[in-house]
Amino acid sequence: MYYTIQWDETAVSMLDQRMLPVQEVYRHYTNYHDVADAIRSMVVRGAPAIGIAAAMGIALAAVKSKTGAINDFKSEMLRVCQLFASTRPTAVNLFWAINRMKNIIERAEDVEKCKNELVSEAKKIHQEDIEINKKIGEYGHKYIEDGFTVMTYCNAGALATGGYGTALGVIRSAVEHGKQIKVYACETRPYLQGARITAWELFKDGIDTTLICDNMAGHFMKKGEIHCVIVGADRIAANGDTANKIGTYTMSILAKVHSIPFYVAAPLSTLDPDTPDGNSIVIEERNIDEVAYIQGVQIAPEGIFIKNPAFDVTPAENITAIITEHGVIENPAATGIASLFGVR
Repeated sequence: MYYTIQWDETAVSMLDQRMLPVQEVYRHYTNYHDVADAIRSMVVRGAPAIGIAAAMGIALAAVKSKTGAINDFKSEMLRVCQLFASTRPTAVNLFWAINRMKNIIERAEDVEKCKNELVSEAKKIHQEDIEINKKIGEYGHKYIEDGFTVMTYCNAGALATGGYGTALGVIRSAVEHGKQIKVYACETRPYLQGARITAWELFKDGIDTTLICDNMAGHFMKKGEIHCVIVGADRIAANGDTANKIGTYTMSILAKVHSIPFYVAAPLSTLDPDTPDGNSIVIEERNIDEVAYIQGVQIAPEGIFIKNPAFDVTPAENITAIITEHGVIENPAATGIASLFGVR
């Protein structure tokens, strides 16, 4: 059975998602700098998985540290936390996980005890994420009826999380409850997470899946072949505006035009009450080679101007419901995230 990430006592192991679906390659990192690079270069991706990777990277730095004095150790670890905070700016789960680790560091009084606590916390974050995803699935599968065809965009599955998945967790839960469903997976340009990763995951699970190009979505919606859309999220603002993989906003507009429910599945750690709305979310710009090349093959003219934002923001009014492990926010445009979490 494949896994996303795991703690190996003196190393952090990850499935290299850049190699999928052609090769299933696991990387073993013994240096925290390499874990940070793995996050930055998308060996591991998906907001919850990024948070787990950062927590394990910080724990790895602690275990490998030779610093004996507690104040020096704390200073060293806070620098490590800052390094991980710089890897991916949009996914709020990254900062949520780092803050959990920082809380342990800041209150530490003994180096060895702090090391043990950081390792335990990283493992706890990982295990909690799997349990959270299954709870999201339990709330979410009720929105998928027997016989539905579900469209999903990007990858919000086991490989974007500690395991099981958020959006794909809802789909998996529906299947586990005996529902006969089909999935249309959009390819998700430019990095092709849908074609390379979502399709791979669902195919491995034996779930009836059809891969389509992103620009085919409206065609199948118009034909009445799509009953609902479900996606993950990298950050959800206080008013319910949601940042997810670039192209999600387009899918939400298509769904709205065709009166198709559009669901977001995400853990509480993705909700950011300190960000008032989508205009305040920092959008990561990635290397233009991701657009100019596909699997190392150049597809664009040399020297052409290219932009490559990694995410866009879907306004709350385009979202039917936000599904979390603590319940569902229906019509988030009316309430924001305050309706479930008491955020003001």
